[in-house]
Amino acid sequence: MRWKKWTALTVSSVMTASLIAGCGEAKEPAGGTSGASGNKETEVKQNVNKAGMPIVKQPIELTFFTGLAATNGSNKFEERLVWSEYAKMSNVKVNFQTVPFENLTEKRNLALANGDYPDVLYSARVPASDLMKYGGQGVFVKLNDYIDSYAPNLKKLMDKYPDLRKALTMPDGNIYSFPSFYSPEFLPMLIGTPLWVKKDWLDKLNMKEPQTIDDLYAYLKAVKTTDLNGNGQADEIPYSGTGINPLMEQIMGAWGVGTRGLGHKHVDIDPKTNDLRFFRTTDNFKELLQFMNKLYSEGLIDKDVFTQTGNQLYAKGGKGVLGATINPNPKTQFNGEGYFGLGALKGPQGGQLYTHIKVPMVWPGAFVITDKNKHIEATVRWMDHFYGDEGATFYFMGKEGVSYTKAADGKLEFVDEIKKNPNGLTMDQALTKYVTWMGGSYPGYVQEKYFKGSETLPESVEAGKKAQPHAIKELWYNFNFTDEETEFMKTKGSDIQTYITEMEAKFITGAVSFSEWDKYVTTVKNMGVADYLKVYKAAYDRYNKSK
Repeated sequence: MRWKKWTALTVSSVMTASLIAGCGEAKEPAGGTSGASGNKETEVKQNVNKAGMPIVKQPIELTFFTGLAATNGSNKFEERLVWSEYAKMSNVKVNFQTVPFENLTEKRNLALANGDYPDVLYSARVPASDLMKYGGQGVFVKLNDYIDSYAPNLKKLMDKYPDLRKALTMPDGNIYSFPSFYSPEFLPMLIGTPLWVKKDWLDKLNMKEPQTIDDLYAYLKAVKTTDLNGNGQADEIPYSGTGINPLMEQIMGAWGVGTRGLGHKHVDIDPKTNDLRFFRTTDNFKELLQFMNKLYSEGLIDKDVFTQTGNQLYAKGGKGVLGATINPNPKTQFNGEGYFGLGALKGPQGGQLYTHIKVPMVWPGAFVITDKNKHIEATVRWMDHFYGDEGATFYFMGKEGVSYTKAADGKLEFVDEIKKNPNGLTMDQALTKYVTWMGGSYPGYVQEKYFKGSETLPESVEAGKKAQPHAIKELWYNFNFTDEETEFMKTKGSDIQTYITEMEAKFITGAVSFSEWDKYVTTVKNMGVADYLKVYKAAYDRYNKSK
C-alpha cells in the first residue's frame, strides 16, 4: 500500500547558548596523543577497565543532554551525592545540561536536526521512531556488540526477560538505547494508579468491598445519595479523576478487552479466536461505554473529569468528598486516609481480567549514545552499572549511612532528614540533595527492594496482591515500527485514534446516542482500520520473531 510521505518541518538553526556550550566532543584522556585515528581509538579502549571501578584508568569528561522534571529541583545534578560520588568512583565526570520536560521534545528535536547534540541523551524520552530514524543514519550508536562486551547487567536482564530484548530491538535488528525498565515482578509499580475506594464509607453503608461491576455501581450510587462525610451537604463525589480513560482502563477487563496491557490501547488478542483485533469497535467495548454512560448520566462520575488537572482533583480529595478515585496513592497525593485499591472486578458475563498493567519497559530511549561520543565503551560501562543491584541501590537510595539505613532484615529506609524533614520539605524536595530520579523517565532498573516511591506503600502493595490472581498473563511490550509504518501511524493511524477519543467521550456523556453505534463503527472502518491492523500485524510478527 502507498502512504503519504511526511514532509519534515523546517527548523531554525539557532540553538540556545546553554545547549551549544555543552555539545562539544568529550575530552580525551589525560596523556592522550594526537596521532592517527586508529591509534586514538586503541588508546581510548585501553583506557577502559573491563570490570570494577574505576571505569577508566585516566579521567574523562562527558556531556549529557538531560530531561528535568519540575519535581526534581533546580540544584545542579553534578552537585548531588549520587553523581559527585559516582564521578570519584568511576573516573568519569559528567556535565548534565538539563532541559525542563515541558520543553524537552522541542529542544531535543532541534538539537538532532541541527547536529548540535552532545555525547549522550539522558532521560530525554527519545521515542522508538527516533531511535529507528537516527540509528539508521548513524547519529545514534548501534549498541549490540558493546552490550555484549561492556554491559553485563543489561545483558543479564535481556536474557532473563526476552521481551525486553524484543522491545529494545528496532526493525533493522539493532539496539540503540538503554531503557527505563520496571521489574515485571513489581506489579504495584506496573499498576501505578489503582482504583481506590473509601473503606470507612463502605463500612458506614454496610457494604462489602466491590467484587463485581454491579458492586461498584451500587457503591457509587450509595455514595451519591448519602451524607457520608457528615457535613449536612450533598457534596460527596462518587468518582473523580483526571480524564475518563483511567477508569475505563481499570475496568475494561471485566468485558474481556485490552487483553495485552496498557501499552496497546486499540489492538489486542481476541481470546476466542487468538487473532489480532481492533477492540475499540467491538460489541464488548460498546457495553463498557454503555456502563460508563450509565455512571455519567446518573451523576456518579464527576462532570469535571474530562478537563480537570491533578491539582484540582487533589484539592477535592483534600476536602474529603471523594468516594473513589484513580491516582498513585491518595495518602501521598492529598493526605487521603482510609482508601484501598480494588482488584479485578467481575463483569456482566463473568469476565474477570486485570488489564491496567503498564509495559515494564516504560521508556525505550532513556539513554542514547550519539556519534559525538569518543568514549563509547566507557559510557556503556558507566550506564550499565545502574542495571545491577549495587548500582541501582546507589542510584535510587544514595549512600548507606548518609541518605539511607539498612535494617538487620535487609530492608532499606531513607533517613529521617528525608522522610520527616525538619524544615518541612516534602520527600521529593529533601531527596534533591542526594539523587535525581524524581519525576521519572530515567534510565535504569526498578525493583521494590530499593525503590521507595508511593508504589511501595502498604496500600499499593496490597492492591497489587489483589490484582495478581487475575492479572493478564501475556503482557505485550512495545512494538517497533519501520519508517513507513511509523508514517502511517502518525497520519491515518493518528486520525483514527483522535476520532475514536472524541466519539467515545460523546457516547459517555450522551452527546451521541448509542443508536448511532453502527454508523460510528462503519466510519472508523472506512478511515482505514484494515490498514491499521496490517501495520500492527507486521510489527507483531517481528516482535514474535525477535530473539
